[in-house]
Amino acid sequence: MQTTSFKVNGDVFDLELDPRTTLLDALREHLHLTGTKKGCDHGQCGACTVLIGGRRINSCLTLAVMHEADEIVTIEGLGAPDALHPMQAAFVEHDGFQCGYCTSGQICSAIGMLDEARAGWPSHVTDVASHRIDLTDEEIRERMSGNLCRCAAYPNIIAAIRDAAGGGRV
Repeated sequence: MQTTSFKVNGDVFDLELDPRTTLLDALREHLHLTGTKKGCDHGQCGACTVLIGGRRINSCLTLAVMHEADEIVTIEGLGAPDALHPMQAAFVEHDGFQCGYCTSGQICSAIGMLDEARAGWPSHVTDVASHRIDLTDEEIRERMSGNLCRCAAYPNIIAAIRDAAGGGRV
């Protein structure tokens, strides 16, 4: 066992963990933050996406002990029912979910993706000659390709992201 300390949603936690415990399992099983979902447990679906230092990461693919002193934000840390994060509000407005299983990972990933686009990080489909990133449907689909929705709510997810981005320009 190893004592690990990290900040989750603004609160500091000290956990006694087996060094092989994934961040996903530490969040769900030890901190009881069950908004982050265990989908495939292989990094293929994105349901477990959280933000670490503002960057999106699949929590099933990383060990909790690797994030000593990191600032981690899960879906529970983004907003409250009476004060939704703008991305959460956009998902509600555009009906960007059906069963909801992937939604927390989709929202966390979308927030991280918009920060990446604002920082000027190109994707494989970015027109780098234009010196700006336009969040076209193709651009959003490429940037969100690591997050799967088995209900196929993709058109609504794309609309929600574009809306939260302020119309598609970053």
